[in-house]
Amino acid sequence: MRTAQVTRNTLETRITVSLNLDGTGVSRLATGVPFLDHMLDQIARHGLIDLDIQAEGDLHIDAHHTVEDTGITLGQAFAQALGDKKGIRRYGHAYVPLDEALSRVVIDLSGRPGLEYHVDYTRARIGEFDVDLFLEFFRGFINHAGVTLHIDNLRGINAHHQAETIFKAFGRALRMAVEADARMGDALPSTKGAL
Repeated sequence: MRTAQVTRNTLETRITVSLNLDGTGVSRLATGVPFLDHMLDQIARHGLIDLDIQAEGDLHIDAHHTVEDTGITLGQAFAQALGDKKGIRRYGHAYVPLDEALSRVVIDLSGRPGLEYHVDYTRARIGEFDVDLFLEFFRGFINHAGVTLHIDNLRGINAHHQAETIFKAFGRALRMAVEADARMGDALPSTKGAL
C-alpha cells in the first residue's frame, strides 16, 4: 500500500496528513476551515484516496496560513506515498461538470513543480471562505509534491460550483495519474530514466 504520514509544525500551524493512495475514498478532515474540508473531501472521494487531515492554525488572523500549509503538507505526504513512481501512468486528466460549471484539471507527476491556474471566480467569497486561498493551496501542493498541474475553470456562474468542479477534477486526475499501468510493468514512465 502506498501510504504516508507527515506532520508539519510551524509558529502558524500544526498539521498532520495521513493518506493512502490505494484507498477507497474515506476521509477524516478537521482543518478548522469548513469549506476547505468540503473540498478536501472531494479529493478523497473522487481520487479514491483515504485522507486524514488534522490542522490547527492561526484562524484568529485568517485562514491563509492554514489553507496554504495544508496544501504544503498534503504535497509532502503525496510525494512520500508515491515513492519511486515505477509502473504508474504518470499523467492524469479530468473534466467535471456541476450544473452550469465545468472545470478541467491535467496533471503530470513529473518531479517538476509547475502551476497554470486559470480560474475567474464569480465572487470573492464562498460563505466565509476567501477564494484567493485556493491558489495558495495548489501552489503549496505542487511545490512539495513535485508535480505540474493545469487547472482551468471553463465556465461557471456559481462560485461554489466552480470550486467543487475543480476539486473533483483534481481528485480524478490524481487517481488516473497514480494508477498502475499494466503495460509499463515496473518501468519508470520517462525517457530520462528519472522523475
